[in-house]
Amino acid sequence: MSDVSAAPATGGFRLPKFGEMAAILRRGDIALAIGIMTILVVLILPLPSILLDLFLAVSIIMSVLILMTALFIQTPLEFSSFPTVLLISTMLRLSLNLASTRLILSHGHEGTAAAGHVIQAFGNFVMGGNFVIGIIVFTILVIVNFVVITKGSGRIAEVAARFHLDAMPGKQMAIDADLSSGLIDEKEARKRRKTLEDEGGFFGAMDGASKFVRGDAVAGLLVVFINIIGGMIIGIVQQGLSFSDAAASYTVLTVGDGLVTQIPALIVSTAAGLLVAKAGVSGAADKALLGQLSGYPKALGMSAAVMIVIALLPGIPMIPFLALGGGAGAMAYVFDKRMKVKAAEEAKAAQATAAKTDAADEPIAAALKIDDLKIELGYSLLPLVNSADGGDRLTEQIKALRRSLATEMGFVMPAVRILDNVQLEPNAYVIKIKEVEAGGGKIWPGQFMVMDPAGGQVNLPGTHTAEPTFGLPATWIDGALKEEAALRGYTVVDAATVLSTHLTELLKNNMSELLSYAEVQKLIKEVPKEQSELIKDMVPSQITVSGIQRVLQTLLAERVSIRDLSTILEGIADAAPGSRNPATIAEHVRSRLSRQICAQFTSGSGYLPLIPLSAAWEQAFAESIIGQGDDRQLTMQPSKLSEFITQVREKFEAAAREGEAPVLVTSAGIRPFVRSIVERFRAQTPVMSQAEIHPRCRLKTVGSI
Repeated sequence: MSDVSAAPATGGFRLPKFGEMAAILRRGDIALAIGIMTILVVLILPLPSILLDLFLAVSIIMSVLILMTALFIQTPLEFSSFPTVLLISTMLRLSLNLASTRLILSHGHEGTAAAGHVIQAFGNFVMGGNFVIGIIVFTILVIVNFVVITKGSGRIAEVAARFHLDAMPGKQMAIDADLSSGLIDEKEARKRRKTLEDEGGFFGAMDGASKFVRGDAVAGLLVVFINIIGGMIIGIVQQGLSFSDAAASYTVLTVGDGLVTQIPALIVSTAAGLLVAKAGVSGAADKALLGQLSGYPKALGMSAAVMIVIALLPGIPMIPFLALGGGAGAMAYVFDKRMKVKAAEEAKAAQATAAKTDAADEPIAAALKIDDLKIELGYSLLPLVNSADGGDRLTEQIKALRRSLATEMGFVMPAVRILDNVQLEPNAYVIKIKEVEAGGGKIWPGQFMVMDPAGGQVNLPGTHTAEPTFGLPATWIDGALKEEAALRGYTVVDAATVLSTHLTELLKNNMSELLSYAEVQKLIKEVPKEQSELIKDMVPSQITVSGIQRVLQTLLAERVSIRDLSTILEGIADAAPGSRNPATIAEHVRSRLSRQICAQFTSGSGYLPLIPLSAAWEQAFAESIIGQGDDRQLTMQPSKLSEFITQVREKFEAAAREGEAPVLVTSAGIRPFVRSIVERFRAQTPVMSQAEIHPRCRLKTVGSI
């Protein structure tokens, strides 16, 4: 025996010490695994009543913790582990149900303490000595949990998951658009994508997790039924109890068991309902609800008046209704006063800011200053700019537009001045370029413009109108119909996007006028150092800065990007010795930009669709040009011009019906004259010369004139 006791401990099995056990339990993964295994063991092995009391207390405190967490979180995604927690808590309650059922059926004849003191206390407290009352109370609790809370939260989770997944592609495209326009960086884009993915997974998991609670409620009903019937049979047949004694003992135990498991289930169901119902609200539940309910003192005042009127009705107890009415009226008065004080402070701050801005009187000469770009808004459109709920969307879109135009066209758009105009209609706006009206329309903040991609009229209730940018049929609808319009395949845009789109098209049509001499000087100063010697050789000996401005304006007038300024300056340097005419120099520059121009009009299939001018029309134009050099002019007969216009319109409309957006191709000598005619009736139709077609560009002829 002594040899055995002296054997080294390292060679055989030994139990871990207390410190080692504590270290193991401090690891969250091992502790969770032990907890799950404990739940599964409780499902199989008998559990003493004292341990059952402990685990029931754990179930109750766990459900309260879940509810409090759901109340205090700011967004549902902060509790993304809720589906997992819900599964664990449901398994815990079901295992405790099975353990208590085993004790009730085995020792129920010994008295109401057979399944522990927690179940006994719940049963006696709720029943009050009458098992019928206990059964009714338990049934009502199950109905409230199963029919009202669980079913409602499950439906909310299902709809939230479906609409969130449907909207995910659009949200992803919005993130990509913000990233490409420079509003956010790559880090913020990755963060938003991760949040979007987490939200999709969370709402999808919540849709399935709500079935746990529903199944738990059904299981609770079945367990109560089995316990009562089985307990009565065991108590009367096997233990020899009378019917009244068996009913008293087993009913108290069964109802107590049902209550002690259904109350935590009801709490967790409430937490699930709060969590899924909070999908569109940010902030803790108390701040979100009180902030919104207290935002309308008139509603509280009307509620107080209704309570007082009810208190004066015959037979109605006056004191509680008068007390509630007085309390609601006092709250309405306090909230209204608080809102007025806050509005006064905001107005005072705005006046102080305006006073600082207008501290010095502007000289009279300041009135002569012209705004390059100006947007005048009716008073109903002011929330697009300065509303308290993040209504600066128009300002943000204009910032993104300036960045996008700089990237696409190499042109920095002037700053846009936005101001209100009381002479306009409430929902009207006017866009002015150099103080001259360039376009306008009507939009409705809070509503959405819906358009049919096929060009037809939208079949939804709303205000039928025409889209202000392109004149297409459109309809303004309420926000409640937005999802339905999207499901029907309509294009849905908000008011700020409609205005910014209109501004974009007007800018692209008038970029040449907005490219000032100062802006050209700035562009020249910012060219790479390698090009500075070229500019010194060229300016002003061969061409002036004003001449470069005219060339760039000629390119922008046909929506040719001037971002590749180095190539453009090289083309100007080549052509300037032979001609001082900006139009002639621009034609030479266009041939240097052939790769860029062809790429601009290449279709999605990788080819350049074109409609060439026939030899007869080439000769007709060439014969109609008189003069030499820079003094050439077109003198074609009006009837001949009318015939040409008709043929161009017919060919391009036929190509558009086939889904093509072709370019008109002419010889280099007549291209400027053909363009001057085409832009009068089809301003967006590109006209290219044969010298501008890059040798490696794939071509597809879709017609001929």
